[in-house]
Amino acid sequence: MKNAELDRKSVEEFKNAEKTPMIVVLDNVRSLNNIGSVFRTADAFLIEKIYLCGITATPPHKDIHKTALGATDTVNWEYVENTTDLVKQLQQEEIKVYSIEQAENSISLNEFQLPDGKIAVVFGNEVKGVQQSVVTLSDGVIEIPQAGSKHSLNISVSAGVVLWDLYAKLTF
Repeated sequence: MKNAELDRKSVEEFKNAEKTPMIVVLDNVRSLNNIGSVFRTADAFLIEKIYLCGITATPPHKDIHKTALGATDTVNWEYVENTTDLVKQLQQEEIKVYSIEQAENSISLNEFQLPDGKIAVVFGNEVKGVQQSVVTLSDGVIEIPQAGSKHSLNISVSAGVVLWDLYAKLTF
């Protein structure tokens, strides 16, 4: 297809479009390229908002822009210093929060059933993952099933897999 045939939304059309009732939380993500990639994925699935927490860098930054390709202009975002405070706030707003992590009692992504209402998914640091305090506070933990030897995915890949799966469950 040619670019003109892709039915791309303008920034204004994106901002006015009905959003997917999902929030993304980045908990201490260090790679600016990963941050930009998550913005781009959030744009693809009309995600409502991204929260950037802790050491996660914020736009504008050339290395975020390099992979976001303008998605920092379309996707609503906010910086919050403390991820655990944010999780508590979201839960007070009756938003279910799920950490994306390998943990005891996690739910396999392919078996996860969306609850009623809005959800937030937390992606963690490239080395340490989601902070244990955030995992503990979460309403649940979702794990991406993996069959290889590494059992580790880059955060931008994890975000793509999880957001696509949840988007598909909501819309198809």
